[in-house]
Amino acid sequence: MTAQSKKESLIKIKNMSLVYGKKDKKIPALEDINLEINRGEFICVLGPSGCGKSTLLRAIAGYLKPTLGKCLMQGNEIDGPDWHRGVIFQSPTLYPWMTVKENVEFGPKMRGLPKDKIKEIRKYFLDEVKLSGFGDKYTFELSGGMKQRVALARVLANYPQVVLMDEPFGALDALTRDDMQNLIRDIWEENNTTIFFITHDVDEALSLATRVIVLSKRPGKIIKKFKVNFTNKIFESGTKDVIYQDDYFEVKNEILDIINSQIEK
Repeated sequence: MTAQSKKESLIKIKNMSLVYGKKDKKIPALEDINLEINRGEFICVLGPSGCGKSTLLRAIAGYLKPTLGKCLMQGNEIDGPDWHRGVIFQSPTLYPWMTVKENVEFGPKMRGLPKDKIKEIRKYFLDEVKLSGFGDKYTFELSGGMKQRVALARVLANYPQVVLMDEPFGALDALTRDDMQNLIRDIWEENNTTIFFITHDVDEALSLATRVIVLSKRPGKIIKKFKVNFTNKIFESGTKDVIYQDDYFEVKNEILDIINSQIEK
């Protein structure tokens, strides 16, 4: 059974529109978004710059309230941030005065878990992100890729039901980015994690996602949803090379055509 084969609904977005500002200074960001996120899915969102991708993620996180429509989690309206929805941004938001292990332990400690359970969780996720020997380091001593690994471990240590990732690898060099893509794919598959992932990179989206959502130019509307299976082909073969075939390039070119058609000349 693959990670995304279960169909338990976690997030439902119903006729959601979101407008910034008031009166004559209104800026429509999203318009009439309808989307369902099921447990175990890996959803990647693409679209032209400024189309509202990050706004959509922030609404799901609870940082922004819809102007119209609803954003629900397991039937309840999302009303503010919640540890059930972990967020990772492009720049790691770590506590520099804490060590790596203290950053990872922070969420479980705030939730009042027993010390032995906190230690068990910290060890597990530092192993998962391949930083088991770096627990006593301070985050300012780490490279950019290592900081993102800590940020990922810190979010996962709360066992959120959904992980929201806003271009998390955008600032990394190509080799580190590839490593992080492999890491997040493995963690998603091993833990049946549900991931909602914003990216500008079509290849990144297709190599990770089980579904790709393409937004229009602002105000962002969902133009098309693609159900894809390239990430599972990578698991089966152990290499990305297997996906670069005609069906891959057909989907990639269709997505690029859609996005390019939305860019104002």
